[in-house]
Amino acid sequence: MDKDELERLRAKYADKHGGEIFDEGFRAVADTIFNASGSRPPPYSGIPTFLSAPSHPVDPDAPDFGDLQVAIVGVPMDLAVTNRNGSRFGPRAVRTIERIGPYNEALKCAPVAELKVADIGDVPFRSRFKLDWCHADIEAHIARIIAAGVAPLSVGGDHSISLPALRAVGAGEPVGMVHIDAHADTAGAFDDEKFHHGGPFRQAVLDGVLDPKRTIQIGIRGAAEYLWEFSFDSGMTVVHADEVEAQGVAAVVRQARDVIGDGPVYVSFDIDSLDPAFAPGTGTPEVGGLSTRQAMDLLRGLKGLNVVGGDMVEVAPQYDANTTTAQAGGQILFEILSLMVFSPSIGNRGD
Repeated sequence: MDKDELERLRAKYADKHGGEIFDEGFRAVADTIFNASGSRPPPYSGIPTFLSAPSHPVDPDAPDFGDLQVAIVGVPMDLAVTNRNGSRFGPRAVRTIERIGPYNEALKCAPVAELKVADIGDVPFRSRFKLDWCHADIEAHIARIIAAGVAPLSVGGDHSISLPALRAVGAGEPVGMVHIDAHADTAGAFDDEKFHHGGPFRQAVLDGVLDPKRTIQIGIRGAAEYLWEFSFDSGMTVVHADEVEAQGVAAVVRQARDVIGDGPVYVSFDIDSLDPAFAPGTGTPEVGGLSTRQAMDLLRGLKGLNVVGGDMVEVAPQYDANTTTAQAGGQILFEILSLMVFSPSIGNRGD
């Protein structure tokens, strides 16, 4: 190395702490974490919250959301599973994952710093035993969030929670959806129950809150294909996992953007869209799935869409011996929140 260059670097960096950063954009992120002396809170300290966002508990009887733009809410309910239960523990598991963010290097944003966002706690359930009551409680709580002009980002729980969330989000007009999953979740009733986690999007279309023509389902695979005829009959765009591999992520992203257009869109991510090698801790694992890299690239390709809400569901930590699935779930949550920075309805950063 040139001696003068070495001296320049020494003069500039040798006595600087980790938070003293010269790039204006990076320094803005560091200033939210480091104090003047260069210290920062240990990532394992304090009370865990989703993505280390501020805690802002909301009383459902007197809801006060302050000036929030996004409310991250836990939905610990798995009464509607068809295979292994356990995703009721998903929100708690995701909260305990540390060191996600604060900076999204691909989208060039720091969502928790740039948005007014908080972990508002969990949906208040009247009963842990009654599925219909639980769905009504989810819908009512998401409706409170929306009535306050705040975008909801839910953490499940099983995938049936998307139905009451969509009922609230799509109450004014049907929304489009980017749905990343191993299963299309448009089946009919099982055992005389149509509100299970394998059918929320059939019900959402029939309820008039989800526009199937503006819905794309990505990562679909497995032996349950015969259950998903409603997806095709209603006009949803279905991209199977092997098609993602064959076409490439960039092509699928272009297709998703064409399907969604400029209208409001809900992003729903089932962790079982990932191959069990990347996410074993889920109730309905399906081999042959997406990699975490593919999933992140798919979501990042949605930058600029009019995202009005979303969810990440089906993390079941008791099948997750080394927290791999919860880690992936937390990262996906971070990616969806990052998209909200650029949503015209929420952050509208516009770059």
